Amino acid sequence: MLKPLRGITVIDLSRALAGPYCTALLADMGARIIKVESVNGGDTARQWPPFQDGHSLYFDSVNRNKASVCLDFYSVEGREILSGLIADADVLVENFKPGTLEKMGFTAARLEELNPGLVVGSVTGFGNTGPLKDDAGLDQVIQGMSGLMSVTGPGPGSGPGSGPGEAYRVGIPIVDITSGMVCAFGIVSALLGSRNGERPGRVSTSLLETALNLSAFQGQKALSLGEAPTPQGNNHPVIAPYGMFATATESINIAVGSDKQWRAFCGLLGMPTAVEDPRFVTGADRSANRDQLTELIEAALSAKPAAEWVPLISAAGIPCGPIYNYIQALASDQVAALGLVQHSRRRDGSELPLLRGPLSLDGEASEILAPPPLLGEHTAQILMERGMTHDDVTRLEREGRLVCVPASVLVPETLGAQR
Repeated sequence: MLKPLRGITVIDLSRALAGPYCTALLADMGARIIKVESVNGGDTARQWPPFQDGHSLYFDSVNRNKASVCLDFYSVEGREILSGLIADADVLVENFKPGTLEKMGFTAARLEELNPGLVVGSVTGFGNTGPLKDDAGLDQVIQGMSGLMSVTGPGPGSGPGSGPGEAYRVGIPIVDITSGMVCAFGIVSALLGSRNGERPGRVSTSLLETALNLSAFQGQKALSLGEAPTPQGNNHPVIAPYGMFATATESINIAVGSDKQWRAFCGLLGMPTAVEDPRFVTGADRSANRDQLTELIEAALSAKPAAEWVPLISAAGIPCGPIYNYIQALASDQVAALGLVQHSRRRDGSELPLLRGPLSLDGEASEILAPPPLLGEHTAQILMERGMTHDDVTRLEREGRLVCVPASVLVPETLGAQR
């Protein structure tokens, strides 16, 4: 695949999910990511389950195509090494609690002194100003404070606990992930800005800003109409029929988004009179009478199993699909055709299937050139590239200023993949 960010070096001080997701996307596009981790265990995600043979799969999922340097940030030697790395980089990414970078000695003035052209990308919990700017923010806390949880969960009449006020988190850390995407977009925008003389030195987003921007029409409804949207379960909040419907076997998702699709859908299900039914004539009518419409549709769908309905409805140009768990999704023919799952080996020789990045360029998909790094795996390599001797590295490791992976841990046939 083309590597449009080839030649761009990113110093990645981030940990957990939002920042590492950002730098994984940059790595997919060819940037060299030097992940600088603390000697006190490295990225906190390395300690988070699920585990496979001692490796955190949480960490592995978002740290492909990166190198790991492990330093004591607060030692004189560690700060000197980090200063040198920053001076030679194009981008610095961090998602520390506000003020942490400054405590490490890297104030805005110091960064400007080290590297006037540096782009600094930051993800915080609550933004750069306001009463909560210094507070730590985590995904679920922000999901709750942004309104996202208020529209997620079972809809009205779905059973016990489904009344107003029932809230659920999204099943993945969606705010962390999308904040990483937004930060990556901001960084690339800043790098491109040099073409027209508008290259900002700092790019920042926050979990709260990103989460509220995810609200789309739900947030706009609250802003313009003063109405708080509520959970609708597996139904689309405003379009019908659009949601999960029972068949003779398992349920499937169907999305009828236009009057043309509605007419085709009625014909396919053998309910032509529904087209002229005054309850269902327009999209607004169908949404207002959703419960009656669902009852009618599920009665028709009960005639056949899901495996028959999905191809029939899809062939009619109406979006439709089965409801998979992740094992089924990853094993699907479409995922295989896209080459989304790639197989690699960690540097210790253990096998690791990974999802590649979501972008393709000129028809060529993102690729995994290097598996997630072991802690400190590239410390010696990168420091010796910068002019340190083997003896220098050995001394600093002995003094606890850095961590290197012993050569005995690395399987020789995996070394060729190192970037």
